[in-house]
Formats: sequence, C-alpha cells, structure tokens
Amino acid sequence: MKIHEYQAKQVLAKYGVPVPRGQVAFTVDEAVKAAQTLGGSVWVVKAQIHAGGRGKGGGVKVSKGLDAVRKNAEAILGMTLVTHQTGPQGRVVKKVLVEEGMDIRKELYMSMLVDRDSQSVVVLASTEGGMEIEVVAAKTPEKILRETVDPTMGLLPFQAQRLAYGLGLDKINPKLMRPAAEMIASLYKAFQGEDCSLVEINPLVITGDDRILALDAKVAFDDNAGFRHKQQAELRDLDEEEPLEIEATNADLNYIKLDGNIGCMVNGAGLAMGTMDIIKQVGGEPANFLDIGGNADQARVEKAFKIITADGNVRCIMINIFGGIVRCDVVAEGVVAAFKNVGVSVPVVVRLEGTNAEKAHKIIASSGLGKKLTMAKGLKDAAQKSVAAAAG
Repeated sequence: MKIHEYQAKQVLAKYGVPVPRGQVAFTVDEAVKAAQTLGGSVWVVKAQIHAGGRGKGGGVKVSKGLDAVRKNAEAILGMTLVTHQTGPQGRVVKKVLVEEGMDIRKELYMSMLVDRDSQSVVVLASTEGGMEIEVVAAKTPEKILRETVDPTMGLLPFQAQRLAYGLGLDKINPKLMRPAAEMIASLYKAFQGEDCSLVEINPLVITGDDRILALDAKVAFDDNAGFRHKQQAELRDLDEEEPLEIEATNADLNYIKLDGNIGCMVNGAGLAMGTMDIIKQVGGEPANFLDIGGNADQARVEKAFKIITADGNVRCIMINIFGGIVRCDVVAEGVVAAFKNVGVSVPVVVRLEGTNAEKAHKIIASSGLGKKLTMAKGLKDAAQKSVAAAAG
C-alpha cells in the first residue's frame, strides 16, 4: 500500500525522523494560507500523487513570495501530471504539500527495503541524492553503500555510523555524525514498527545550518501486515489506485493491471509469473497478473472473469491452472459455468494439468462453446494459441 509524501513524513516524524515543516492543501486559498502559517519568504509547492519524478513533470515549484505560491498552486492543482512512473495517461493532482524553503547544502540518498535473497532488511545510501537510484546503480554502482541488517539483532549502531562515514558527513561537519546515525536508526524503527516494504528518502539533505532532513519521502506498507495496523487504512487514497485492483482486493483476489491484451487467470503467484513470462516469450503482452489462489471454485473464477473482461484492452484470456489440491474437473466446470454467466465475448484458452485433468478436457470439449473456449496441450501451446487469438 502506497501513501502520499505528506503522509509518509507524518509517519516518519512519529519515530523521530527530522522532516521539513509543511501543510497539505486541497485548494489554492488553502495553499496560500499554509504558506502564511509556516512563515518565511520561500516555500515549495509539491504535487501529491503516488508517483516519482514529479519535479521533472512540473509538479514541484519553488515559490518566492505569496503571489508565487498562489500562481504555482493554481498551475499544479487540477493538472494532469505525467511522469515516468504514471505512464502517458498521467495522474490528476488533487492536493499539494506546501513546505518551508530550504537552504540545501548537500543532497544524499537513503532507502530501506526487504532483500529476498538474504531475507533481511537492507539499507541503501548514496552521495548521489536527487538522482534516480536505478541510474546511479547503472552508471556508478560503487557510489551505492549497502548494509544488511541481521533480523535477530536489528540495525546496530556501528552500521549507522559506517553509513554516515560512507556518505562523507565527517568531512562536511563532524557534528553531523551523531544526528545522522540517530536519523538512520529512527528510519529503521519506522520501517519495522509500521511493517513497511519500502522507505525511500530522496533527497536526504544537509542544510546550510547543518541540519539533516528528509526533504522527500516515499513509504509503502506491507499489505500482509495490515491487520496489525488498522490506522493505516485511513491513509489509503482510493482515487490514486486502479479501480479494478481495488475490486479484486475486496474479492480476495491478487490482481495487478498491466498494459497488454492477454488476460491471465492462474492459481499460484509463481505460476502466474511464469505464465506472463512465456506469453512475452512467444510475442504477446499480458494484460494483468491474477492469482486466484488455491480455491479455484466457480464463484472465484466468475469474479476473476468479470475483473479481467472489465479491462477494455483484453482481446483473449489465458487460463492456466495446475490441479494439486484443487481438482481440474471442478475448475473446468467452474470455467464453463462462469463463461456463460458472465457473458465473455473474447476467446478463452485453457490449460489444465494435474488431478483429474482428463475429465477436465472432456468437460471443456463437451461445453458447446466451440472455438470460444479452447483447450491447450501444454503451457507453450496455451501461450501460442492465446497470442494468435489476441492478434485475430
């Protein structure tokens, strides 16, 4: 679950992470009033959407004077902001964050995320703040510092100190070392305490008066831990999320919308990833990731059909089910019934392997749906037939 920058900073501040003073505004007048409340003569007006690259798209404006705050808020609020993360369709800006201006001396980068290989939290840091970390990794990987946190020990003081030294803070001002280490420790407490999947500060800045602040913040929560954090639901902005993904979540289906034209219905996350890979391998583009789970009964299949076909880009649906605990014949009966009940108008290719697969083949063959519902003889055959059907 993603949240807005202003919300992320509120969360981090609870754990002692220093952040700039700021207020969220939903109208131009509120933005001007926020600047007056904050005081000073320079403010930054920042679009609040769930995407990075806002500055490059014109969504972050330094404002010198209240007239500039009003002008920039008018320009940003209501705009369709297009960044490398929104795609060409962009996102409509409905709120802005007005923050106090900063005398920035140095920009740094810091993030925390879960490393699946080491099964640990990893802290990444770099002197190349303000840049996309992917670019830094590609061009100057030696500038990325990395600390792996032992889950049984937590982030140790020497690790925070080592990161501070690696960022060269002792050379900027030795007095920064202690607050920097404390800030890194606070970030880790926030990551653990809120069950985050990502915390990213880019840039982390050193100011002219030698303060260290999280000038920008991105926080994502692990949805699997949501039951421990009921208050996080209040931070969710449904306007920023894909409607079909919300509908799928409410139906207990794991669905992510993509840009292709072949809808995927699969049981198991790993099999779903493999299905998307082979579709691309044979020249197609998956329209979604959809894991219907181990209980692939008629009700779940029917709901999955409704969600997939609600995407107007879908030209074919590929169903890939491995019958382990679930029986293939039960799935086949569910597919036939759901196909008829939902009124699916695009061709469907089915690959069923495992328990009672032969019975499932007979059910599909005798369904009376003809070429609308095609049985495949393997994963590659299913992908090839799906790509051909989508093209046709």
